[in-house]
Amino acid sequence: MAQEDKPDLGSKPNAPSEKHEQEQARPANPSSLSADAEKDAQVEAAKARVAAAKEQAQKAAAPGPPKAPVKKKEEGPKPVDAANHPLVKKLRDKSDGAVIEASEFLGQLSIRIEPARIVEVCDALRRDADTPFNYLSDLTCVHYPDRKEAPFEVVYNLYSIPANERVRLKVAVDGEAVASVTGVWPAADWPEREVYDLFGVRFHSHPDLRRILLPPDWEGHPLRKDYPLEFVENKWTENHLPEFTDVQREQLEQRRAYGLEILSVPQEREVRELFKSGKEVMPKDK
Repeated sequence: MAQEDKPDLGSKPNAPSEKHEQEQARPANPSSLSADAEKDAQVEAAKARVAAAKEQAQKAAAPGPPKAPVKKKEEGPKPVDAANHPLVKKLRDKSDGAVIEASEFLGQLSIRIEPARIVEVCDALRRDADTPFNYLSDLTCVHYPDRKEAPFEVVYNLYSIPANERVRLKVAVDGEAVASVTGVWPAADWPEREVYDLFGVRFHSHPDLRRILLPPDWEGHPLRKDYPLEFVENKWTENHLPEFTDVQREQLEQRRAYGLEILSVPQEREVRELFKSGKEVMPKDK
């Protein structure tokens, strides 16, 4: 009787190893490999960012080189005392007590004069033999509201044509009045009228002291620093401007709100009507 083959019981323990070898021999799934590689790349990128942040924090914490000190802005020129100026000495010799103080700034000589002696000093400068200041180049005024004792300062800019020299005289005005220098320089007529019109400073002995820019019955002086900047409604506007209806007043307020104040001037309205009618404002050259 033939002997039947019996299974080798000792080979059972080797079955798992054979299965492992078969799994290793089997090709890997490509999709799983790509997902793992992507995760590894993300992990490496995160590590790189953390390392860069740490390095940046260490650099920021480390003390850097000291900054260079900020260079102070150089101060500009300042007025200097001009008590020893030849012209100042000459004025003090001729008019004792008339010169209050003198200063020089960038070659410009300024002399503050006693208000009651301004005509005397101007006449002495005009008749000076060496530097005759025969030209009044400008006469103006400055308003200092905080200076209660003398809020206005009249300024005279003089020029000597033969000597090519300049000097500036200043007079502090209290009570809004000072003597006129039209007897020394007749050209001071209109500048003094302008100062009177816009600042309210009166000039004694002026030949024709009246407003030169504004109407005679205008109230106030526009170049004073306490004068309002916006449109002014006063008695002059009530007396001379035509009365507006409620509609016209509303239109005027709208134009002012849009910055079109010029359209409220009667002359401007007349020009607009000329253009609307097709008329020529000025004849063209033929």
